[in-house]
Amino acid sequence: MGKTHKVYLSLGSNLGERYVTLQKAIFEIGHRLGSVEDVSAVYENPAVGFDGEDFLNACILVETEKPPSEVLATILELEQDHGRLRTLAEGYQSRTLDIDILFYDHEVIDMENLKIPHPSLPTRSFVLKPLADIAPQYYHPLLNKDVRNLLQQTKDRQKVRKTKLRLFRNRSELFNQLQFLSIEGNIGAGKTTLSQMIAKDFNAKLVLERFADNPFLPKFYEDQSRFAFPLEMSFLADRYQQFMDDTTQFDLFKNFMVSDYDIFKSLIFAKITLQQDEFNLYRKVFNFMYNEVKKPDIYLYLYQNTERLLENIKKRGRDYEQNIEAAYLEKINRGYLDFIKSHTQQNSIVLDVSDLDFVSNISDYETVLKQLDEHMLRFLI
Repeated sequence: MGKTHKVYLSLGSNLGERYVTLQKAIFEIGHRLGSVEDVSAVYENPAVGFDGEDFLNACILVETEKPPSEVLATILELEQDHGRLRTLAEGYQSRTLDIDILFYDHEVIDMENLKIPHPSLPTRSFVLKPLADIAPQYYHPLLNKDVRNLLQQTKDRQKVRKTKLRLFRNRSELFNQLQFLSIEGNIGAGKTTLSQMIAKDFNAKLVLERFADNPFLPKFYEDQSRFAFPLEMSFLADRYQQFMDDTTQFDLFKNFMVSDYDIFKSLIFAKITLQQDEFNLYRKVFNFMYNEVKKPDIYLYLYQNTERLLENIKKRGRDYEQNIEAAYLEKINRGYLDFIKSHTQQNSIVLDVSDLDFVSNISDYETVLKQLDEHMLRFLI
């Protein structure tokens, strides 16, 4: 491992989903540059030097092994990824993402395309205020004044307002804002595997549906009309008992809970499999139990097309699942989607993973996590 350097960066955005953009940029900086060690509060201020929407601004501290030229190349690449292309004649204008290098250790660099410390730092209160959050006593190597004094002495008196928004150093900190994540999906959608991966990577308590020992399940696939009601009632009783056991006891050594099912699936499957009079009776029992169980902060539904589901079911090789028909899987998908549409108060996200292999392909897994990132950030606003 080489020598690490302390780099202070400022980030700003006044186009699009400003807060989401800043947070995504911080995660990407952590991935491409090095460890993000500290993050300031988020400040809002009017556009300076041009007419435009208000900016959100923040500052971060990064520890990196990269030299200044590579740091610059990386942040320019990040800006371009977010739709900004700097030009020499750019001037002041709105931007989806603006990243500037403020300090690189205590080095002084004076090149045509890179000047450190940033020459405009002493005259920008919208940079000095967030920087003072994380580096109040950091000395400017040319002015021999710390950031706190630079903020006190700046002539820039524009209005800079501290917001209630919070940015996170890494994805783990963001996921720790959850209490309960429920991952749902059709038979063979990959919900159990994804739950296990997230639990492992983010230190979550794992709540898995117990179904392998259900004596009615193999019988149900052989004779649905005969065994549908005892199957659904046994599933409901087991899910209710498990939820009450597992979700009401907080694990002090885990950051949150993640489950591969939500108890509402009982009603979805029951509506498909039961006769109307059986379903009416079943729903009375279900409503009583559903009112008692813990509801998820985020309900993630993994959608896969029927062809892919059948492939997955065949691949995992459970004998009693091999005769499942496509029409049955399509009814289940419709049931879940109808449930999500009718429960607008629930914080739900539908993610199409038909073309993703998040088990074998790390980039596909990252795609799923990024979707969760964005949804959680919008939930926090």
